[in-house]
Parts: sequence; structure tokens; C-alpha cells
Amino acid sequence: MPIATLHDGSALDVQIHGTGPSLLIPVNPVPVEGSHADEMRKWGADPALGAALIDGLADRFRVITFDYEGHVLRYPMPDTLTPDHLAADFTAIAATAEADTFAYYGYSWLALAGLQLAIRSDRLTALVMGGFPAIGGPYAEMLAVTTAAHRMSLAPAEPAGEVTPGDWDSVTMTMPEAQTRQFVTLYESLRGFDDGAVDLDIPRLCFAGSADTIAYGDKWGGVTVDIARPVVREAATLARKGWEVRVLDGLDHTGAMQAAAVLPIIKPWLVRNVPA
Repeated sequence: MPIATLHDGSALDVQIHGTGPSLLIPVNPVPVEGSHADEMRKWGADPALGAALIDGLADRFRVITFDYEGHVLRYPMPDTLTPDHLAADFTAIAATAEADTFAYYGYSWLALAGLQLAIRSDRLTALVMGGFPAIGGPYAEMLAVTTAAHRMSLAPAEPAGEVTPGDWDSVTMTMPEAQTRQFVTLYESLRGFDDGAVDLDIPRLCFAGSADTIAYGDKWGGVTVDIARPVVREAATLARKGWEVRVLDGLDHTGAMQAAAVLPIIKPWLVRNVPA
């Protein structure tokens, strides 16, 4: 199994499946099991999402997968999780996989990471952003939420009771300080970033669920992180700037990341737009 060395010197396993044009996907290729998997299902997540995406894409693409989110949770980068370092890490992963050029698909904050990579690299052949707007992204709102999470991690409280999936006010912060601070570092470094000024010349697709909106209570900063509205509102501008846009009716943030929703959109689009 190839092992990539990231900007902080840590090592990350890389898995490669299939043949064809190279496609980077930052997702866990190994199904999660046990109590963690049960908790993921309660929140609507699929413990085997990575494996499902691999199964759906590896017949046409050389799928390069790596659990970047899991890695930064295990080995936090509290002072260095910045767009420059994200781009450097993903470029190093591509080099480890011997991919001179590659397409990229990321979801949520890893879609944001893909946009930052595209700005900084001429090696991308196509970009797919899911669950995060290409224009009008909620950067300030995510800074507020991550700042609140970091503040709570400095003085963790005992769980007040059973967590209700989807109700963030019922969640008690249990993440260590370094884990939460790295995401503050990321969104601080994006303060003032103008995604509307970005011009790319590669094929690119942006999609989101029509119900992808989360209203956070006061303890989380009292903000609403709205993914759906900017995608809908900016659809004409996105199209004019060369983006293809898809809105998945009725799906929230978790629903729109499932393989059953993603593969029918991204696979035919990638087949059309990534040269064999």
C-alpha cells in the first residue's frame, strides 16, 4: 500500500482501485465497524461510503482514496491546516500514487479543499464539489461554528444526556482542543477569500441537497450554515463561469453525500469530462 508523507511529516495510507484516468477522493476506503458505525447510522451517515464510491467508480477510473479527515482527527494539525498545506498534501498524495494529472471529488469541507487545490495546481483535469457552494460559500458562518467548538473544547462538559441525531444543541463537545483548533485555523486562513473571483479552465461540477441547511443554536455561534441557498441563488453565475450545477431535491447534507445520490451524478459527468 502506498504511503504519502504530508506537510507535517505524518504518513497517510493511500489505496488505489481500478484503471483509467486518475481520480482523487478523500474518503475512508475501509468500512467502519462496531459502535462507531452504529453512531454514524444514527446520524444518517454510511459507514461504508468510501467502499461504495470505489465500487461505483473503479470500473472506469483509477480511484485514489485516502482518509484525510480521519487522519487529521487522529493527528491534528492545529496551526498548519491551511489552504496551502491542503494543496501540498493532496499533491503529495497524487505523486505517491504516480498520478501526474488527476480529477478530484470532495464533499463538504473537502470540497472546499478541492477548490483551493484547483487554484494552486495545474495538474487537475476536473473538479467536483459536493455539499459546499463554489460561489457564496459560508466561510464566515463556518468560522463562527468552529470557533465555538474550539471554545467548548477548552472546557469540556459532561454529557447532559442522550444526543438526538440532527440536534446540535444536544451535542456535548468531546473533541480535544487541537482537533477543534485546526478547523479554526482553516477558516481563519480563508477569512476574506472571494470565491466569486475564482476563474478556472477545467471542467467542474457543483452539487448540493435542496435541504442542506443547518441552524446552530447560541452555543455553536447562533449562525445558519446554508449550503443549498447559495448553490441555487448563484446557479446562473456558476453556469456563466463554466460550472455545471445539480440540486438534489429533498436531501440534506448527509443525504446528499450518500453513494446512491452521488454516483448517478458524478460518474456520467466524469466519464464525459475526464479524458481517458
